[in-house]
Amino acid sequence: MRIQKSYKMSDANVGDINFGTLYLVATPIGNLEDITLRALKVLREVDTVACEDTRQTLKLLNHYEILKPLISYYQHNQSTSGDKLISLLLEGKDIALVSDAGTPAISDPGYELVQMAIDEGISVVPIPGANAAISGLIASGIATEQFVFIGFLSRESKVRAKELDRLRSYPETLIFYEAPHRIRKTVEAIVIGLGDRRAVLVRELSKIHEEFIRGQLSEIAEYLKENEIRGELTLVVAGANQGLLAELAEAERASLWWQGLSPKEHVEHYLREGFDSKTAVKQAALDRGVPKKEVYAEYHIKRLQQ
Repeated sequence: MRIQKSYKMSDANVGDINFGTLYLVATPIGNLEDITLRALKVLREVDTVACEDTRQTLKLLNHYEILKPLISYYQHNQSTSGDKLISLLLEGKDIALVSDAGTPAISDPGYELVQMAIDEGISVVPIPGANAAISGLIASGIATEQFVFIGFLSRESKVRAKELDRLRSYPETLIFYEAPHRIRKTVEAIVIGLGDRRAVLVRELSKIHEEFIRGQLSEIAEYLKENEIRGELTLVVAGANQGLLAELAEAERASLWWQGLSPKEHVEHYLREGFDSKTAVKQAALDRGVPKKEVYAEYHIKRLQQ
């Protein structure tokens, strides 16, 4: 186990610490006033700012009259740009990583760079601030004690269905991000995957057109059919209630009806149901989650021993 101390900027070269520091700086998600004094101090003092879209970050820096060199760091250049940023940090340069909006590395590039920095022994310092998921959650009116941040679901329908099936039994509040042009299909998929639940679709958090669309998931899906929606979106969905959890538990128990049976007895059950021997072996193997040949061997060995 390694314990690493984070150094303040003024202490960055204390003792044998000659590397720069990687600062993860949260920026506004809409309203430019939603930035901390500490974040502004760091942005003014670092050597370089790494950002997703230089045009977007320039708007923020210009607003606060901060002039800094910018390095593009986004999804499709993480490898090459990441190596460059690590080289600068190893040379002793301090770097602030920002996303277009909100907290870096949350559904945005950043995790890989942080891991690279840690592997090199470079200090990583978070500068907290705005975050759409938390902001949407606390104003949603849905339980905040426990929650799970999901971010963006897969665009592939089969993969998305599997993701939602896994989430169906979660009692925690679920938080999703989605783009405007995909939100209708995503909400419809969530209704199918999780069942109809309380939800809040939050649009344009902290901006002039901030909006909370509250209701059942099915009602929000209907609203999206009739209304074109734009802007940054956060969807907060209630977790599974006790009724659903009981229903899922009962279904799980029912699916394990065979637990007291040996593989041979399991196959014989299906034979009595009218299955032929090949299909009975196959179904017993599926129930047990084991290879078909394993059940086949067990069944025939026991049968021959009788």
